[in-house]
Amino acid sequence: MMDFTPAQIERYSRHILLQDIGVEGQEKISRGKALVVGAGGLGAPVLMYLAAAGVGVLGVIDGDIVDVSNLQRQIIHFTPDVGKPKVESAAEKIRLINPDVEVVTYHTFLTAENAFEIIGNYDFIIDGTDTFPVKFLINDACVLAGKPFSHGGILRFEGQTLTRLPGTACYRCLFNSPPPSNAVPTCSQAGVLGAIAGMLGTIQAAEALKFLTGTGELLTDRLLTFNAKTMNFRTVRVNRNLRCPVCGENPSVTELKEAEGAVCELKGKK
Repeated sequence: MMDFTPAQIERYSRHILLQDIGVEGQEKISRGKALVVGAGGLGAPVLMYLAAAGVGVLGVIDGDIVDVSNLQRQIIHFTPDVGKPKVESAAEKIRLINPDVEVVTYHTFLTAENAFEIIGNYDFIIDGTDTFPVKFLINDACVLAGKPFSHGGILRFEGQTLTRLPGTACYRCLFNSPPPSNAVPTCSQAGVLGAIAGMLGTIQAAEALKFLTGTGELLTDRLLTFNAKTMNFRTVRVNRNLRCPVCGENPSVTELKEAEGAVCELKGKK
């Protein structure tokens, strides 16, 4: 049992009041370790809500710096942060939101060489990236390492997300391999409504907290998609593909490799 201080009890009181969370659930959150890959549009709201919730250790990996064009949707970064490493900017805000949280930063990009070493330290991984190759890399690394994770993707007015636990459908069960480079428009080409990142990132943060506390039903074997123009939300049942190249019965992907691809893609089941 953790001994919460009076200040911590007050801070987390709305969680503690929840019948499905309570003190025990908040203890699980406070002991939890979550890694957010990407401190951009999706990673920003994920990091802010997980920090506010009191996740014990928050890892954030991103090799990029803050650009003025990021500020339209990457709400963890402020105008004075332009030119600063995103992980540094994000860490500063996390500490301001909640000094209880230990922040671990990785000012680099996730690669086949460093993925296992980094994700091995965490209980739950959140994909906040905008490139197909890295999304497949995260999927493959988590599947091979037996790590649960949340996939997320946004473009224009649409978002999609899926949670994967060992034994459930993975990203490759839906999409076997990355599309050819330039086959899908990028955010810089097609644009993205800034609030979409907040909508989807908040869902991913909720999935992480549900996993850490063991509360509710996760988005396993289900792909959630939405279109903000119509505010239509759909949940599509996803069956694990026994011929999946990474989690199937005879996997062909047994080690991590990187591929070329476009950025900020969304390819959902309609």
